[in-house]
Amino acid sequence: MADKNEINEISFNDVVDSETGIPKTTLRSTLISRVEKPINPWKILRSLNKAQTITFLAAFLGWTLDAFDFFTVSFALPYIAKEFQMQPSKISASITVTLMFRPVGALIFGLLSDRFGRRYPLMADILLFSTMEFASGFAPNFQSFIVLRAIFGLAMGGEWGLGAALTMEILPPEARGLVSGILQQGYAAGYIVAAIFYYLVTVNLGWRAMFWIGSFPALLVILLRFYVPESQLWERSRESHKSIGHSWINEIKLVFKHHWSKIIHTILLMAGLNFISHGTQDLYPTYLKTQLLFSPEEITVTTIVANVGAIIGGAVCGYVSQYLGRRRTIIVAMVLLGASLPLFVLPRNRVLLSVGAFLVYFFVQGAYGIAPAHLNELSPPNFRGTFPGFTYQLGVLIASSSAQIEAVLGEKFPKDGLPDYGLTQAILTACAAFCLIILASIGKEAKNVDFVEVEIVDDLKSDTKQDDTEKESLHE
Repeated sequence: MADKNEINEISFNDVVDSETGIPKTTLRSTLISRVEKPINPWKILRSLNKAQTITFLAAFLGWTLDAFDFFTVSFALPYIAKEFQMQPSKISASITVTLMFRPVGALIFGLLSDRFGRRYPLMADILLFSTMEFASGFAPNFQSFIVLRAIFGLAMGGEWGLGAALTMEILPPEARGLVSGILQQGYAAGYIVAAIFYYLVTVNLGWRAMFWIGSFPALLVILLRFYVPESQLWERSRESHKSIGHSWINEIKLVFKHHWSKIIHTILLMAGLNFISHGTQDLYPTYLKTQLLFSPEEITVTTIVANVGAIIGGAVCGYVSQYLGRRRTIIVAMVLLGASLPLFVLPRNRVLLSVGAFLVYFFVQGAYGIAPAHLNELSPPNFRGTFPGFTYQLGVLIASSSAQIEAVLGEKFPKDGLPDYGLTQAILTACAAFCLIILASIGKEAKNVDFVEVEIVDDLKSDTKQDDTEKESLHE
């Protein structure tokens, strides 16, 4: 435990918030603050030691497999609808249910990780989602299928927060932006794998085989997790709070009492990011097949091109955010996204459409790639396993109906006798991008905050609160 006088020696590049111990930011600082000198990205990656590299790879692969299973439904949606004799808009309700259960999983697994460590809750989480993925391939009807997707949503909600927290805690601050951008694009990598499986498996073996085959690689990630060290920051926090004798329930109450405005803003920010992400991804294969009448080969190629753009965008924007700033990078990405939307839905030429998809996914996932670093930097220290994942997944919950909204509106307002999914995707994405610009402009930022220093601030504040409580009890 640091001496209380050490609080005066802690300094940041900006004004420090008295409640959180992290730098305050304003709209003025977001738009015109000094840009730091970049470090060569290859130098950053080479600087990671073995433990940091394995931790990052395990988190990336876990998120990739999560996304693969999630997008399996998106690609197979017309085939599932045909087998269950339902409209695609009805089957898309399973996507909504999966998204709705993700916050519950984030809360459950997040609280477990803050209480018992990151590693073992992550292993249990991966085992759960691989089991649900395998079982989904045996669903005899839509009712059982949607129940399995709900349980999968629990596991998917837990994986992101725990993996991101463990990775960000073990990294040096200067590597957070780049690694955050790459880590988040495990989602796009999962989309690419799902696209390849769609072409190779669904067309030849049926949609159920995608779930069966895709469940087994998750077991390899569990084995990899055994080589991932526990977060030293979590271990330090556990020992610190054992010595202080804190009540865990009281700490949760203090988090909501002192950070409620940050929690609400972060949830809204993540809702905007999820509207643009799910609004451009979940219904996109159905749009290509149903409205543009693309063949399975054309759908696979187009979605792979789009998600290559997502992976590059995540890495580039994540790296840029380390120097330009998290919020300012989001604002720039949203402006450029708006300029790219016409190419996303208007062309009927496959090459032009692929260019538009590449650009849109570049800027959508470029902005999203900032989330792991940004949320962990804003997180209250003792709840870094819970706060990022829970706020992220509540944002998912708010945006959970995006694919269903697009499907319903596209079918309600057809074009040339076919559902107009393209126009509804563009309109929803443009509205969400505008809201994101506003939210990013008025939010806080804690780029490069030292997690260890914040732990010291938090411990000193906790000591002070405990002393005050004891004094009040004596007075009474």
